[in-house]
Amino acid sequence: MTTRFKTWGAAAGAALCMAAASLSVTAQTLSSPIAAAPAGQGPGVHGAGSPFAPLELRQDVIPWSVLTDVKTKTDKNRILPVFNASQTALSQKTQRIQGFMMPLEPGERQRHFLLSSVPLTCSFCTAGGPESMVEVRTKTPVKYGMEPVVVEGKFLVLNDDSYGLYYRMTDATPIK
Repeated sequence: MTTRFKTWGAAAGAALCMAAASLSVTAQTLSSPIAAAPAGQGPGVHGAGSPFAPLELRQDVIPWSVLTDVKTKTDKNRILPVFNASQTALSQKTQRIQGFMMPLEPGERQRHFLLSSVPLTCSFCTAGGPESMVEVRTKTPVKYGMEPVVVEGKFLVLNDDSYGLYYRMTDATPIK
């Protein structure tokens, strides 16, 4: 019986989050001229009411403003990124990125996760579009926490990823 309630709780949470997102999109459609943007696009926004501090500015990491400044094009039924020269120049090189962890595996220590420009506010929602996230695969597990992390690894700019991602980092290691 407890398992059933836990499952229902997760499903209800997901439904509430999707309903809230739907209301947000509806409100934007009614009041915003930028409503033509497809759902799930755009950089994440760090809300003023967030209990988490925004990322501190660091000179040794790629600024999220560089990553989120990507354009898109529609090709058949897909939305594809159109990268500028500064984004393309980052690819296939060792880079550092700072962000908030979004675990993709169970457990306290993560080897595969998303790094986001803003913290998660709902465990069923993403903080922004694909331009505000980097998929990370690490050499060694990284302890999950709500504080920002910095990782260094081989940075890839993805032109047509099957998961819809724009950026990936492989062979990453945590940096203090």
